[in-house]
Amino acid sequence: MSTWTIARLTFREASRRKILLAALILGVVFVVIFSAGFHFILEDIKKSIGPTALLENNEVSNFLMMAGLYVVNFLTVMMAVLTSVDTLAGEIASGTIHTLVSKPIHRWEIVTGKWIGFAGMLTLYQILMAGGVITGIYLQSGYVPPNPFGALALLWLNALLVLTVSLLGGSILSTLANGVLVFGLFGIAFIGGWIEQIGTILNNASASQTAVNIGVITSLLLPSEALWRRAAYEMQSPLVAAVGFSPFFSTSIPSIAMIIYAIIYLIVAFLLALRMFNLRDL
Repeated sequence: MSTWTIARLTFREASRRKILLAALILGVVFVVIFSAGFHFILEDIKKSIGPTALLENNEVSNFLMMAGLYVVNFLTVMMAVLTSVDTLAGEIASGTIHTLVSKPIHRWEIVTGKWIGFAGMLTLYQILMAGGVITGIYLQSGYVPPNPFGALALLWLNALLVLTVSLLGGSILSTLANGVLVFGLFGIAFIGGWIEQIGTILNNASASQTAVNIGVITSLLLPSEALWRRAAYEMQSPLVAAVGFSPFFSTSIPSIAMIIYAIIYLIVAFLLALRMFNLRDL
């Protein structure tokens, strides 16, 4: 019961600080602008090649949908960090945490409750953003990407992964150090993923393999970019898969083993957060 109380208070605190409201308003603005942009692009294509060119329309719809979801994934990750980076470290520094630990509640319930509260907020945010992008494209073009639910589940896992790492950092470090740690890991994974993606198209076999190895190593540090690339692979159109050319396509596809690794990574990070917060001198 204490865990759910902490979760509810965490969600309410985000609402009180206008974090959730601001995110929802900006999310709606993003979806409206994206849908309007897609409408004008689609109309221009219909004028150029005709409304019956189903293949061209589907390819354009798939490309723009992937671009929209790329932004959604980035914004969701940023929201996961910005909302949670201060929740443990900041409360410890300010002494606010003493109000909680002085009550008959276990420390693991505090961490778990905060995780559930933020996870619920991120889930709602992603449903609004990703659902809005996919629904907007479907209503205007009738296009539905391959395996959308599996891909969205991977994006959701990515948000929870970054959230968990942020809570782990907050149980050990100060707010500023935690922010540097999480954004640093995310940036390393991001750059490593693009190096791997570019390396797959190089003619030099040695350089290509080195680039792939760099991508794998950075994915082991934080598999956030690997989860996005796997989600993109699940939603890519058959033509892009055959041609193998797209900003969102890579011939080096993260395997199911990497998804399993990401799940294990999340679980271990969460357990470490519980352990470190329990041992920390408040």
